[in-house]
Amino acid sequence: MTTDPRSPCCYALVPAAGIGERSGAGMPKQYVEIAGRPMLAHTLAALAAVPRIVQTLVVLSPADDRFEAAVPDCKAWVARVGGASRAESVLGGLAELRRRGAADEDWVLVHDAARCLLRPEWVDALIDACATDIVGGLLAQPIADTLKAGDGDSRVTATVDRRDKWAAQTPQMFRLGLVEKALTAMGAAATDEASAVEALGLAPLLVRASMANFKVTWPEDFELAERWLPS
Repeated sequence: MTTDPRSPCCYALVPAAGIGERSGAGMPKQYVEIAGRPMLAHTLAALAAVPRIVQTLVVLSPADDRFEAAVPDCKAWVARVGGASRAESVLGGLAELRRRGAADEDWVLVHDAARCLLRPEWVDALIDACATDIVGGLLAQPIADTLKAGDGDSRVTATVDRRDKWAAQTPQMFRLGLVEKALTAMGAAATDEASAVEALGLAPLLVRASMANFKVTWPEDFELAERWLPS
């Protein structure tokens, strides 16, 4: 009996097929310039600076005609297989990774294109924490603010206990076979990879990260990111 001597590899997968409706940018927000470069370029540069990530795959919309001009000389793999939901885009990316040689036991770090303030040391901390974990995990930040539930009229309906509450971030790091199974089972209802893995009855590891790893979403977020990113 022979065994596969290959150690699991780490791949990054960046779903970037969205149109950024909430950003008010009038274009896919991943291409909005921040500190002199498209947001997506900052994200990919941070991932490229992590030596243990052997390759990054960017998942684009089939109709995307901006990427090559916006991010010239990019060394990442590109696949125009994005779908209508995050889960569809990630599943398309996982299938592409398989076509390029990735296997069930390889790790995939799924990262939001809009978390463009990512730092390589945060990714390294996630890999260190999860590399020997049976499930995998995600970067996250403990909630410090008081949480309120609201109704359709923007009125408070309840104060939510913030104890043990975390704000999920990315990357989220799981083995390819596991996250593929989880997303296939949960479908478009999965707002992130961890929620799909949780639905299988598993408990992902929470790896504390910085509040600076925020997702650029609203119009005012672009100005904040501009202040923090070096030009």
